[in-house]
Amino acid sequence: MRVTQVKEFGGPEVLVPAELPDPVAGPDEVVVVVDHIDTIFVQTQIRAGEFGGYFDVAPPYVPGGAVAGTVTATGAEVDPAMWTGRRVVAAVPSGSYASLAAVPADHLAVVPEGVGLREAAALVHDGVTALALLDLTALKAGETVLITGASGGMGTLLIQLARSRGARVVAVARGTEKLALVRELGAHEVIDAGSADWPTEARKALGEPGADVVLDGVGGELGARAFPLTATGGRFSAHGAPTGAFAPIAPADATRRAITLLGIADVQLTPRRRVDLVTHALTEAAAGRLRPVIGAVFPLERAGEAHAAVEGRGVVGKVLLEV
Repeated sequence: MRVTQVKEFGGPEVLVPAELPDPVAGPDEVVVVVDHIDTIFVQTQIRAGEFGGYFDVAPPYVPGGAVAGTVTATGAEVDPAMWTGRRVVAAVPSGSYASLAAVPADHLAVVPEGVGLREAAALVHDGVTALALLDLTALKAGETVLITGASGGMGTLLIQLARSRGARVVAVARGTEKLALVRELGAHEVIDAGSADWPTEARKALGEPGADVVLDGVGGELGARAFPLTATGGRFSAHGAPTGAFAPIAPADATRRAITLLGIADVQLTPRRRVDLVTHALTEAAAGRLRPVIGAVFPLERAGEAHAAVEGRGVVGKVLLEV
């Protein structure tokens, strides 16, 4: 099978095409012919040699993420009549930058009619995490939510899902094109993160007492500046770190204002929960209520260019690989 490997830790150029033996389905697995592959920012950070304490990988390795494709073979304990030929998505912990993937059958979710495999791949990770975050923060109708990194793959989904829950959405993005997109997706107010004084503008848009929920997908200094915009008694989710670090919030500051602090560790999901959430996201997409924004698609062999695009932050929406 064709793969793209990280030959050594470093920049996007360390991603190189290679050939590996085709996978064989284990007793409880299926083999998926991969159509599209999800990319997320943390994959670029792992490739660069960051977060070694959290991800146990060593070059050469095939990056892992999520895939959308068609089941072509089944293991001895899997019903072939149920799965062979089905269009599916699945999270693949390792080895997803590949033309074939062996996946446990209980990790699969069926892609409904009306949803393309490209769009499905864009929902496997970000759709799941977005739904989990909204459940975790218990966002409800009538509340106000501030979303940073709102023009990214997950931010664009969070806007739509928060709107569907009846929340008022204030979206933070950078630049004219990204601001126009988040407004089109349903943000009630948009704030340009390129403005030096964007928190003051956000405060005006939020009004008093501030945001009931802050969903910070950026981290670093921007996330730290978003924290004071959280209402007393509100919820602050520091789940993103494309800046290199999660928002540095002192627990004592949160305690003093009765703010619930949440992070990516709070949305670690079981395979069953992940399948349920991605099925929900796919159902919403099939009904026309959720639209993944795909900004660029690169061939598998050009995964290095995809990583460069993700790191460059110039692409609006999701970056995918196609086989």
